[in-house]
Amino acid sequence: MTILEKITTYKQKEVSAKKEAFPISVLEQSQWFERATTSLANALQNDSAGIIAEHKRKSPSKPVINNKVQVQEVALGYELAGVSGMSVLTDTNFFGGSLDDLALARKATSFPLLRKEFIIDSYQIYEAKAYGADAILLIAACLTQHELKEFSRVAKSLQLDVLLEVHNEEELKKSLLPSVDMLGVNNRNLKTFETSIEISKQLASLIPSDFIKVSESGISNTKAISELKEYGYQGFLIGESFMKTDDPGKAARKFINQLP
Repeated sequence: MTILEKITTYKQKEVSAKKEAFPISVLEQSQWFERATTSLANALQNDSAGIIAEHKRKSPSKPVINNKVQVQEVALGYELAGVSGMSVLTDTNFFGGSLDDLALARKATSFPLLRKEFIIDSYQIYEAKAYGADAILLIAACLTQHELKEFSRVAKSLQLDVLLEVHNEEELKKSLLPSVDMLGVNNRNLKTFETSIEISKQLASLIPSDFIKVSESGISNTKAISELKEYGYQGFLIGESFMKTDDPGKAARKFINQLP
């Protein structure tokens, strides 16, 4: 069983329990449910840097990335650094995050927030809206095309942008949907966990211009950004490079200032 299969199997049980304890009718009472969202896709289009900075405490491949900084401080630091938006890991068991992290980031900032989660049920999209997200992540590797269509349509009905993540050409083919705003290419090999931006380069020409291209993972220097922009990428999701420092916001600011 791959790590992705382990995570999605765990999610099925987790979401089932949550749906019973906190039905959608409860989520709809959240202070943020009627909030007008801020488009992450538009932010990427209008920003030459296009950085989506991440908050991530740990991952299956790295048990500890950063457990010291407070999420609201990271969020504010990223916003002041001038990033286009922030990705907030909300998975607890594998990444050490939570929906509370999303809520705290929302309280501290006004820029676009992406709920980064392994979504396997439309219920989680209502959760994202209730906790202040502006966009959600859908992962093609663990969803059927029918699910991708259904979940992205639910997201759009809640005024949430959709970032759909692919790893290869096969996943990309089932992901070219009108209800998707951004197509993200994950540079991480899910089997080996190695990263290479060559994956983004290889798939770039296959992504229609209707979608905003986002390159994810393995981006640690400005040279990579410059190279990827030549292939039409407007968004760059960066996590560990910033989070492994004592001050992720400061690291993000320095990185952006060094961009050509």
